[in-house]
Parts: sequence; C-alpha cells; structure tokens
Amino acid sequence: MIELLAPAGSMDALRAAVQNGANAVYLGCGNFNARQGAKNFTPSTLAEAVKYCHVRGVSVHLTLNTLVSDREMRDLEDLIRHAALCGVDAFIVQDLGVVQLCRQIAPNVAIHGSTQMTIHSLSGAQLCAAMGMNRVVLSRELSREEIRYICANAPIEIEVFAHGALCMCYSGQCYLSSVIGCRSGNRGRCAQPCRQPYGYNRWEDKYPLSLKDNCLIEYLKELQDMGVASLKLEGRMKRPEYVATVTAVYRKALDEGVVTKTMMDALYAAFNREGFTDGYYTGKVDLNMFGTRKDQGNDPKWLQSAQQSYESGENALVDIKFRAVVTVDGSSLTVWDPDGRMCRAEGPRPELARNFPLTGEALAQRVSKTGGTPYRCVEVRTQIDPGMTMSAAAINGMRRDVLNQLTALRARREEHKVRKSTPVPYYKGAKGLPGLTVQITAREQLTPKLMELETAMLYVPLHILVEDLSLCMDLAKRGRVAAVLPRIVHDGEMTRVKQDMLRVRELGIRDVLVGNLGLLIPAREAKMRIHGDFGLNIYNSGAMDFLQQMEFRSATLSFEMTLPQIRDVSKAVDSEIIIYGRLPLMLTEHCLIRNRTGKCTCHLGQTKLMDKTGSEFPIIKDGNSCRSVLLNGKKLSWLDRQKDLAKLGLWAVRLYFTTENGREVDRVIADYLNPQPFDPGACTRGLYLRGVE
Repeated sequence: MIELLAPAGSMDALRAAVQNGANAVYLGCGNFNARQGAKNFTPSTLAEAVKYCHVRGVSVHLTLNTLVSDREMRDLEDLIRHAALCGVDAFIVQDLGVVQLCRQIAPNVAIHGSTQMTIHSLSGAQLCAAMGMNRVVLSRELSREEIRYICANAPIEIEVFAHGALCMCYSGQCYLSSVIGCRSGNRGRCAQPCRQPYGYNRWEDKYPLSLKDNCLIEYLKELQDMGVASLKLEGRMKRPEYVATVTAVYRKALDEGVVTKTMMDALYAAFNREGFTDGYYTGKVDLNMFGTRKDQGNDPKWLQSAQQSYESGENALVDIKFRAVVTVDGSSLTVWDPDGRMCRAEGPRPELARNFPLTGEALAQRVSKTGGTPYRCVEVRTQIDPGMTMSAAAINGMRRDVLNQLTALRARREEHKVRKSTPVPYYKGAKGLPGLTVQITAREQLTPKLMELETAMLYVPLHILVEDLSLCMDLAKRGRVAAVLPRIVHDGEMTRVKQDMLRVRELGIRDVLVGNLGLLIPAREAKMRIHGDFGLNIYNSGAMDFLQQMEFRSATLSFEMTLPQIRDVSKAVDSEIIIYGRLPLMLTEHCLIRNRTGKCTCHLGQTKLMDKTGSEFPIIKDGNSCRSVLLNGKKLSWLDRQKDLAKLGLWAVRLYFTTENGREVDRVIADYLNPQPFDPGACTRGLYLRGVE
C-alpha cells in the first residue's frame, strides 16, 4: 500500500495528521530543516512525538534538509544521535556532507534524499541508491511518464510530491531569497520572493513567479500502480486544521478510490491559490498553472470540523485481536497487534453464576469496547467454562491493563545503534594567487582576447561545442577546456546529452562541469573528468570529502558561503568560487519569456523582470533548452580584491559571463588584469561578506 506522508510543523499538526489517517509524518527539530518558520520540535518533544506516532502505527521522518556549515556539524551530530535513540524511522537529507554523517552515526536509520537534491532522472536516483539512501523525493517538475520510467527502473523507493505549494524554481537551485535578502532557501529561511509582484521590463502588479498549489488527488491509483512508495503532502508552515483536512481527504481518496465534490470543496476551503494545478504531472506547463492567494477568510464550520477531527479524542487506527479466557482456574486477556506484539493480563477468579452465566458473545462484546484508545478490535476469541460469570468491571480492568501494556510496548521501539562520527580529513588547499577560470554562455563571448587568455579552465556549454565542431577541435587543441552540462536533464533528454559528450570527447574535450548529481553516472560512462559546479551546493568539508571519494577533479563552492567559511573548509579537491558575473537566482521549467508573449523568443534579445523597488532580473535560456534562468540584476564583482582571495586556499576563481556581449567580456578581462575601483551602483559583493541566515 502506498504511504501517505503528512507534514507536522507542530505537535497539534502532528496529531491532526495522525488522527486523520497519515501513514507517516515528516517534521523538523532545531535549526537543521528547510522550514525554520514552522514551530518545529525540540529534542524533548521529538521523543514525545515519536512515541505518539509509533503507538498509532505511524512512521516519523526527521527533516535534516538544509546546507550545514562546518561549525554547525557538532550540533548536528548531537541531533542525529538523539533522533536515532528516540527511534525516528528516517532522515530526509539534502547536504552531501550530512548524508555521510547520518550513515556514520546511525547506519540503521533510513536516509531519504530530499527534493532539495534536485533529483529528476533515473541516473540521479541510481546515484542516491549507491550513496546508501533508501528513498528519493523526485523534483516536482516531472511528468507522469517520467515518474513511471524512474519507478520502473530505480533501485530505490520513490516519493512524489502530491499536494501543496509549488516553488517556481527547481528545489535546491533557488538563490533568489538569499541573494536579495540573505535568507537562504537552502538553509530553511526562504522569504518567498516568488510570491511578490513583478513586471516584464517594468514593474506591474502581476505574479509571473507564483504557481498554484499542486493537486494530484485524481491520479492516486495511477501513482500507486506505477510503484510510487510515498505521496507527500506539503504544509509544515500551515495550520493544524489544514493538515487535518488535506490528510483526511487524501486518506479517503486512497481508501475508497473516489474523489467527490465535497472532498474537493474541503481542499479549496483549507487553502488554494485561485485553484490547483496538475500541470507538471500532465505535461501542460502553461499559464494556467499560475495563481495567487486570495484572503477570503475561513469558514467557521470547516475550522470546527477540522479541529474536532484531532481534538475530540482518539480515532481507532491500529487493528488488534483478543483472546479472552474465563475458566474455573482463573481469567486472562491476551492481545496481539498487526506486528505480532503480544501482551497478557491476568484477571480475578470467576464466580459460579446464580442466574445468567457469561456467554462468549457477551464476553466478546465487553472486551471489544476499545473506544478512547488508538485501537480497533477486529477479532475476539473466547474460552469460557460453563456456568461461570464475571463482573463488567473486572473485564474492563483486564482490557485496560492489557492495552496499557500494549501501548507501552509499541512506544518502546528498539533503539537504533549509534556510533561515533569519523573525523573528516582536512586539506588546506593551494597557496598564493588562485588561477583563473572563465565560463561563457554564448558563442559571441569567445572573443580573441579571451581565447588568448591563459586560464586554468575554460567552461563552454556542451551545445555550443556540438553545434560548431571546428570550434570544438580548436578549443581542444588549446587545452584546459570543459564542456558545461545543463543542470537539468530529464530522462528523455539524457540520450542526446550522452551522445554529445561522446562526440566532444572524440574531438579532444576530456572535462565536464556538472551541476547535478544525476549527471555523474553518464559523465563517468563517457569517461570524462568531472568538475563540480555551484548547483551541487557544496557547503562544508564533509561534502568536499564526498567529492574526493567520487573522484571529482575540482569543485565550485557555494556562493552562499562567507569568505571565512571558504577559507576554512577542507580543500579535499581543487576548489574555486565565482568572483564575477550575474548570479543565477532561479532555474525554472517554465520558459518565462513564452509565458509573457505566448511564444519562445529567448534568442531575440534580453527580457527582464522588475520588482516594485525597481530592481531588475534578466532572463536567459538554460543552455539550448526552453527552461529559464533568472539572473541577479547587479553583477557580483571581486575583481579589485584579488589579494584577499589569495588567502582562501583556492585553486581558481571564475569569471561567469551571462548577458555580456563580446566588448563587455573584453572589458571585464581587462579589469581582472588591471583592477579598477569597485562600482557599488552596478556591482555587489554578493554573500561572501554578508552570509545568509
């Protein structure tokens, strides 16, 4: 049976989820989860929550799905250890370093790859399995055909996002909140700037980045038949009444196989943004997917009904069986739960009946009264000697006793074994001025001046190399050139990318820049040397250690790190940072330009979004696809601070060209060779000084 996984941002929300039929809940504890705005749990309430859930047959998944700095690792170790001892059933993880840590400290606790890992292909799921994960949450942008293909071939459980808020950007690839407001979505502090109004080239009161909530309730049987292991309901920031309603509706749809108007009305009442969408799932990626929240108040009847579902007492959630014995030698009651646990209570010696002896039917009726408990009696077997009787109070006492024993036993799950973590080897890194790498996104940016520049690596998009094979051969002769792979490659696109890698390799290109885990296996199969890009979100020494194990040649550190963090992180592989360029803030499945004009005109020139402050965000194509990359208006620049960069132990620093024409490329190169004063009006220092929450 497919798992229904519900959110629990508080203890009330947890009760709401459990009492309304969730098979599992996911929750955060402390500072290491992607919903810092939720109430979340403390170490003591986490233990309480796990016991509450386990008694009722519900699993608990702990969210550890944020990027974690080296200085925070000790606190995270304590949390992992505590959670394992509490009996949590799984960790949900984004950070590659945290994956390593969970495996070391609590090897018996399942690890689920968060949607923040941006896994959207079979090869991505395969890599997660190879890393020791038990499940992966797929990106929300996948269609039914893509989900079906991954489920049919992946050696790992697949979890699909079924209901709730949709991010405009691929999860794990959004830096909009952090760059403009220092509140990182990768650190659980997203300020949701995508829900704000923007206009194209001028400010308008429109919402081109605000998607309706996802709703796949019509497709539950289809998802189950595909082999999807778990359906995730979003909402840790939502009120308990929302959790109660959505969980109950999806539970009913799963159990009864129907979706009624009443059920849909309940979902609309709980929360909606001008309706719901199934656009990604059905492949209808268009303007009908967009909507905003309209504050219409809450229906008092809905609120009262939702609250009563989890506040008015226990719903019977666990099937149990009894065996009641009443003989001249004594009385007893034995209970079994679905997992085979058994408890037994002894009762008083029965008496000889004066008038009406106790019958099996009467005894079964009294024993089966489990109201007010989490249990549902599905069978009572009786053994009664003729002529015996027993008081109702005595029978009730045995039932209370045996159910209390069972509750204590179900709450006392076997503790997971915990171990000490292995210290991460520390590598100091290079000394002196780092080398220079240059990344282009357009053919015209390969100016003669750039071609003459000595670089540690020149990053050129794979599609540019394939489209101009003579250029590819010239660059291969030049040496130190890497093909930039798209960050997003769905399975239907993978064959072409594999073929293109083999083609450029035959022409002499041996290196690739990879920004997604799903491309590691294909790049290895093409026998390419792998360099890690910013999309991998490398934030700590543990993640760097993982890259070394995976034989990466270099890694781009997250531009959400500060200079001291960059300086102190272990340089297990050659490390670089971006020091110039418009930082990529969003990567969207939607073509933002087509959403404006009705057709894709990405190639005809620049389009920008503008917010109400007048800040501009240029839009470019992601490689040769119709996916869009939203860029920061101000350019990151550390061209004048190269002496400071020399203290960081870096192999290289990167110039990242996006919207620049050939003349602008040459000017930036000149400024790198002969630094000019910093222009605060046009440039920013980014997050290297400010850091993120």
